[in-house]
Amino acid sequence: MAVADSVLLTEIFFSLQGESSRVGLPTVFVRLTGCPLRCGYCDSAYAFYGGEHKTYDEVLQEVAKHGAKYVCVTGGEPLAQKNCLPLLTRLCDEGYSVSLETSGAMSIAEVDPRVSRIMDLKTPGSGEEAKNLLDNLPLLTTKDELKFVLTSEADYEWAKGMLSSHQLDSKCPVLFSPIWEGLKPDQLADWIVRDKLSVRMQVQLHKILWGEKPGV
Repeated sequence: MAVADSVLLTEIFFSLQGESSRVGLPTVFVRLTGCPLRCGYCDSAYAFYGGEHKTYDEVLQEVAKHGAKYVCVTGGEPLAQKNCLPLLTRLCDEGYSVSLETSGAMSIAEVDPRVSRIMDLKTPGSGEEAKNLLDNLPLLTTKDELKFVLTSEADYEWAKGMLSSHQLDSKCPVLFSPIWEGLKPDQLADWIVRDKLSVRMQVQLHKILWGEKPGV
């Protein structure tokens, strides 16, 4: 049974950050359970169900065991749990450099301002474009990052249009990422260079190192 000061947790693990501008940094990942989206390329579907309720104190104790500076709260969709917000604040209060990986389908308005919000905009190829909460876009700051996971050239063109129409690269760093074993990274790189986009291309370092599996 859940208690007031707890979250439903899938796993906590220590690894290298595989994405965002923090790529390569030793990081503790706190993966919360549950997600209202069903993206076609999802690599964490095992976090949709199950999990175990852990108090904030229990989460903090487990995080502290790893002795890391960086903590990433992810999912699933962590903001689907209202108790994610106070957990983020507790982590910041403990002095960690905290990032949040969120789908862009939930409001980021109440996230502690000390947290770096790594937010997706879901492309048509994800199957979940309609879930994008565009009201989040004006809330992004230079310490946040906006990520497009691309499945095809059509997704790339859509993302390029969003970049231009919303002037996204003036709000925060923008990341373009090819889906794993789908869109070829060199193809995406060629398009970005050809079009001289002001974006950062990223590949998923953790999958290059260890493959697609939980806990890395």
